[in-house]
Amino acid sequence: MTMMERFLKYVAVGTNSDPKSPTCPSTPEQKVLGQIIVEDMKEMGIKDAFMDENGYVYGTVEGNCDAPTVGFVAHMDTVIDMPCENIKPTRIEYKGGEIVLNKEKNITMTPDERHIGHTLIVTDGTTLLGGDDKAGIVEILEMAKYYIDHPEIKHGAIKIGFTPDEEIGRGADKFDVKLFGADVGFTVDGGPACGLSYENFNACAAQIDVYGTNSHPGGAKGVMMNSLWMAMEFHSMLPMDEAPQFTEGFEGFSHLNGMSGNVEHTVMEYIIRDHDKAKFESKKQRFEKIAAYMNEKYGEGTIVATLQDSYYNMKEPVMEHPEIIEIANAAIRAEGLEPVSVAARGGTDGARLSYMGLPCPNLGTGGANAHSRYEYVSVQEMETCCNILKHIVDMYAEVK
Repeated sequence: MTMMERFLKYVAVGTNSDPKSPTCPSTPEQKVLGQIIVEDMKEMGIKDAFMDENGYVYGTVEGNCDAPTVGFVAHMDTVIDMPCENIKPTRIEYKGGEIVLNKEKNITMTPDERHIGHTLIVTDGTTLLGGDDKAGIVEILEMAKYYIDHPEIKHGAIKIGFTPDEEIGRGADKFDVKLFGADVGFTVDGGPACGLSYENFNACAAQIDVYGTNSHPGGAKGVMMNSLWMAMEFHSMLPMDEAPQFTEGFEGFSHLNGMSGNVEHTVMEYIIRDHDKAKFESKKQRFEKIAAYMNEKYGEGTIVATLQDSYYNMKEPVMEHPEIIEIANAAIRAEGLEPVSVAARGGTDGARLSYMGLPCPNLGTGGANAHSRYEYVSVQEMETCCNILKHIVDMYAEVK
């Protein structure tokens, strides 16, 4: 089975995670994919491959020399924002300009110019592709198969881990770092082949419950307290220029990601992000101050703000091991690319794993336009990403 055949096999399994589900994994389809992956791992010679009761997949390529144990991690779920069922992937030999994804629905896309001359896998514009992060999964497995098929090449033990529910911030919740047993790790989770991320957002989820009082609108004066209006008032006190559509680079944001309600009760769901820890804390405090002000104005209990930190910037724990970054950069250069260090405007499982004793920066997969109907992967970049993983294993084999 080629890497592309495996990729198309995996994206055919819809694996949206569900933030409202209390289970782990949050959706049963993730275990369906996990079991398929375990069977493929065993078939290629990874004898200890298994999936635990929480949907985490683990396996080992045994080493044949004394070298650090390197782990590679990717996630099996996709975002809930777009459909992931009945994906219709198509190969496009991209020659530049606009391409038509769906003639009937008039859905078009212009890929990145760096992919001119590449073979692209695209959707029909009505679903996700699932390259985030099934591209990472197949690249890791292709790398693992290479060392299994070439036992003459010296390498240390290679640990493989595939997680559920990364897209809803739970990917590291039940990851068994001790069982995994790696000295260092890399997530393989999105972006160009030249990309290396060891900085990311500090992240918090905020739920704002607004409680009002209903009455007949004909006699509402002095009686009705419309929670929808008060919710809009709350939101209006947040800085408009700190919305994600007005920010980039190291600029943080507060993003209203969902809102539902009626006169009596409205719920607003936010995500709060900033690379800088002090600015991150300041953004959270602003939410609390607005809630306190409105409770004083309208009565205690009108606004209930629930803030829960999701993950933190991995830079501090990763940079305690600078050799990880040096080797990753060298591996990217070995493929003729110049490494591009990008401060991720998001998070990966590695952001949390780095605080759990496994320093874990992120490598690219060759994917683009993640989380959207315009998602695609470059076949050539996926092959390059797989080669970068091999270079990393080879370089660690030289570390004593």
